Amino acid sequence: MIVIGTVLNILSPRYYWGDYLLGAAVVVTGALLSLRHTFTAAATIVLVQLVLLIKDGYFGHVIGTLSLISAVFTALVGLGVNRVVASHSRRLEVVRSVAEAVQRAVLPAPPARVGPLAIAAVYKTAQIEALIGGDAYAVQETPYGTRLLIADVRGKGLGAVGTVSVLLGSFREAADQAADLVVLAERVERALVKEASSREESVRMEGFVTAVLGEIPPGADRVQLLNCGHPSPYLLKGDTVSSLDPGEPSLPLGMSSLGVPRAEPERWPFPTGATLLLVTDGVTEARGRCGTFYEPVSRLGGRGPFRQPDEVVEVLIRDVERWTDGPRDDDMAILAITRCAGVLDGP
Repeated sequence: MIVIGTVLNILSPRYYWGDYLLGAAVVVTGALLSLRHTFTAAATIVLVQLVLLIKDGYFGHVIGTLSLISAVFTALVGLGVNRVVASHSRRLEVVRSVAEAVQRAVLPAPPARVGPLAIAAVYKTAQIEALIGGDAYAVQETPYGTRLLIADVRGKGLGAVGTVSVLLGSFREAADQAADLVVLAERVERALVKEASSREESVRMEGFVTAVLGEIPPGADRVQLLNCGHPSPYLLKGDTVSSLDPGEPSLPLGMSSLGVPRAEPERWPFPTGATLLLVTDGVTEARGRCGTFYEPVSRLGGRGPFRQPDEVVEVLIRDVERWTDGPRDDDMAILAITRCAGVLDGP
């Protein structure tokens, strides 16, 4: 822009038609580049203006003085824009660092290994600027075996984060005490209902949490799952992928007021070398170019065998991003658990 503006001014010595490009150049530089680049652009346009005024005989005249003052003022505007943008960038960086700290505190990474189970998890927000959302996961070793949770809180923002905090806190406390998954779900639900009681009526009436609760007993090659209105988990064995659809899904957590009894957990085989994959609807409702939803069974089938859970997570993330070919509409949480060979349960 500076080069083109300078050429235009040289070709039109009576009217400097390139001044608009010179002024725009320094403002754009101030908004997009560093202070050093902005200062260089500002000094360049002032120097160009001064040289042209001397060359064309305007220096010292009223028109020349006003043109030079205009160039200096434009340069100062560009520098001011740069400082304002830099200030907002620093404040945004502080906000991002706080958001990351909150996210780590509310949703810590699960252990990488629990007995024979290798674990990998990832949380991906729909927008890179938003680091906090309403998806959650947890894995905990208990007297009843390894218990796990993946959930999706209705809503976004700080309200959803507060619900996630209550959800995970109640799960961690009840997972060690509840005799089975139904009792565990009821205790978590009571905590959620109590937390929602202090909110507005619209939030209480519409707030709910979809979730899958799981239990992998020690020394057993099976997994128990209680699906509370959540997308079905998947079992990856070799190069095959199967959906663990519940025969009778339960209502989401937080809807106990409807009086519908909760379904019983279902048992599924979980052999050595297999990977249990749990996702939120940010994966299953990711839309492709034609508006079709992402289907893990067909998309991941034939890509195995996967030896570690982080391999499954990486392949799934890349494939979802390739499928959407752009920004997603929802956050997605992924939890993958692989039963490794040659590792015994217990100490």
